[in-house]
Amino acid sequence: MNKQDIRIDFFRGSGPGGQHRNTSETGVRITHLPSGLVVTATESRSRHQNLQKAMARLEEKLAARLRKRRPRIATRPGKNAILRRLDGKRRQREKKQRRRKVDE
Repeated sequence: MNKQDIRIDFFRGSGPGGQHRNTSETGVRITHLPSGLVVTATESRSRHQNLQKAMARLEEKLAARLRKRRPRIATRPGKNAILRRLDGKRRQREKKQRRRKVDE
């Protein structure tokens, strides 16, 4: 990850923390420009700690993006699923049979 690929913004974190938190810009927002990923960290009152947490989160997100997903293995439906489907079909059949004209 290059330094040119990221933009770091600092902002005032909201929430509890008192006067120190309200006056200092300790919240960190990191934007990864090539991918458009954005991560933030505002937990700590320390800008340095928030910067470390945000960098860790960004690396984690980028690694997750590169990870390949395993293909889903098709499995046969379970016994109850088959019975539910057949029961629904039976009910539908009976409903349609009730709509027919009565033979005399």
